[in-house]
Amino acid sequence: MKRPAAFLLSLLVLAAAALFGAPAQAQQEPSPEPPRLRVDLDHLAPRVLTGSSTQLQVSGTVTNIGDRRIDRPQVRLQVGDRVNGTRAMSGVLNGEPVQDIPLTDFTLLAPALEPGQSTRLDLQVPLTGQRAGVFSRPGVYPLLVNVNGTPEFGGAARLAAVSLLMPVLSGPGRGGSATPRNAKVTVLWPIADSTVHVASAAYGRQLNLTNDSLAKELAPNGRLDALVSAARAAQSSQVGGSLCFAIDPDLLRTVDRMSSGYLAAGSQGTGATVARDWLSSLRALVKDRCVVPMPFGDADLTTLGKVRDAGGNPDAGLMTTALGGASAIKNLLGVEPQADVLWPGGSLDDQALSAASAAGYRTVLTDGSLLKASRDAGTIGGAVTLPGNVRAQPTDGIIANALAGFTPGPQAPTTVSGATQRAVATQNGLAAIAFEAGLGRTEAANGVSLLVAPPRRWDVPAEELNTFLTGLGELNGHQVTSSSPLNQLLHVTPTGSASFAAERHAPGDGGAAIAEQLSGLSTKATRMMSAMRMDTTHRVEPKSIIAPVRDALVRGSSTVFDGSPPASAAANATSELAAISDQVTVEQPRQTIALASGAAPLPVYVSNELPVGITARISLTDSIGVRADPAQLQNRSFPAKGGKNEYLQIEALRAGKLSVDVSLTTPAGAVLGSTARFEMTSTEYGSITIIGTVVAGCALLLLSSRRIYRRVKESRAARGRSG
Repeated sequence: MKRPAAFLLSLLVLAAAALFGAPAQAQQEPSPEPPRLRVDLDHLAPRVLTGSSTQLQVSGTVTNIGDRRIDRPQVRLQVGDRVNGTRAMSGVLNGEPVQDIPLTDFTLLAPALEPGQSTRLDLQVPLTGQRAGVFSRPGVYPLLVNVNGTPEFGGAARLAAVSLLMPVLSGPGRGGSATPRNAKVTVLWPIADSTVHVASAAYGRQLNLTNDSLAKELAPNGRLDALVSAARAAQSSQVGGSLCFAIDPDLLRTVDRMSSGYLAAGSQGTGATVARDWLSSLRALVKDRCVVPMPFGDADLTTLGKVRDAGGNPDAGLMTTALGGASAIKNLLGVEPQADVLWPGGSLDDQALSAASAAGYRTVLTDGSLLKASRDAGTIGGAVTLPGNVRAQPTDGIIANALAGFTPGPQAPTTVSGATQRAVATQNGLAAIAFEAGLGRTEAANGVSLLVAPPRRWDVPAEELNTFLTGLGELNGHQVTSSSPLNQLLHVTPTGSASFAAERHAPGDGGAAIAEQLSGLSTKATRMMSAMRMDTTHRVEPKSIIAPVRDALVRGSSTVFDGSPPASAAANATSELAAISDQVTVEQPRQTIALASGAAPLPVYVSNELPVGITARISLTDSIGVRADPAQLQNRSFPAKGGKNEYLQIEALRAGKLSVDVSLTTPAGAVLGSTARFEMTSTEYGSITIIGTVVAGCALLLLSSRRIYRRVKESRAARGRSG
């Protein structure tokens, strides 16, 4: 087992080396050990180097996360060559190694670090003399915080590293600035739920969330609060005019219902007040500002288009729900969303694109890498026309890749904390904007337009968001970029035609499996609704009862479930169906029922708590010793908000204790409520028992008569022989 283990460890080390660049001079070979140190950066200043920058500061902590002592942990800062092209920038963001040189000497952090111990990391690099010459030309430079040490029983090695990008507008101490580029920058500001929090939103009942984590996101210092507060802080700045708020209508509806009280995993939720305050803050923030809708629940429109109804056809009603969220934004925020503009997630197939067009959307904001240019269109560099005369406004892929950050996996473990990863992603995003604007690139054209799209569920602390917007303002101040509203970008004439690449929008095994499971639930919902009818007293439409299930089906196709098990995607819809069916049920008898005769009526009480009438069929199963007349099991009607006794004629086939399971289904076969077990006793003989008794009596009589006959015959024969 030692050789395979050593081979696997070597693979892990090679992956880490690829991420953090070439090893420092202190070691000759990569460490053959799993991650032993973790770096938590809490300060990096400045975020943009200018001619007035005199010092670069990096600080944080280094923690021993392994099971061995680390002797002489030490750190130094290294810098790579200026990034000179798109391919090089993509390589740096994807973790490809770069040739770097020391910017500082190694600094000892502590004599040793025992497992679990931490020590401060503080680097202050004067940007003068030879060090200033490293950044002599404007551009974007890779930086590496390199931590070395000697593990117990091992040799000196690089044990942790943080790789990031630094935009340089001009050489420190040299004055001047970068060549003005004035790239027009528009930033989408995503306001979307981190996951599907709704467990059940059944008609007439309190909202029930899976847990109370959404309240934490809405509370001060939470994820959603950070997005609102940072945008509010930049509202009056020049950068504020470049923000366009992309909002998930489902999140607004959920928060609105939370504000009037809700349940979390069945217990009373604690976030009603923070929900109300957050919604009020968002309402004030977006007043008279640019707003575009996401699909409801951030649905993947291509996956949703694969969901079938009971007849096997695409469930068009679900697509209508997914694309109809603009009205919810207007009603709950009091702002009219940007006309005809949608920010969908992922790629759109022909059916999804056609549905968006039919819903009135004329522009979709999408990742340019998902598009395939027509032969006469060349490389996609700006807006293009899609089939159906829909405009595609591409977001910048390099900037999006930078803001998304590095996601560690089992084959590429990281030595950087989650908070540091998010901070580095924000810094790299700022650097990528400067790079795409043309910083340090002589081949770049002036006045290019950049549409910046952060991750749809952006998870960055408010401090980092503020720093990002401040850095963007600094780029504006040096005329590298300029703020541009979305409207201005959308008025640019498309440069050619394109389509979504077929290989990008074909659902994988996960998407197809999710669509199949949602199709089955859609069929169940349709069958359940077909059994309902409006009650003249309560005046509730059956479709209002099923509406929460339909919403849940849309949520089940959310982009958040990409790669998730189908059961996870269908959990909300399954719960909604259960919440409806559980309101129509057979009541469990509290005591054993005594049958007065062999053929007697069985009283079955059906309770219907729904505000609609419903038609159901009573079924008897597991009924050993009991027989029911099939004519008794026909469809029966049950009134809204009430109960009704039904009497089923049954026949006991024997005396003694009997049992039968009683359940309900709709005429189409959808299960209602839960099965109730009826326990009974019978003192009467059934017809089969009577017939059996008569047959047995006749047989006994015949046998007795035969025996008497033989004895009489034998007696006569004996008398004849004696005479």
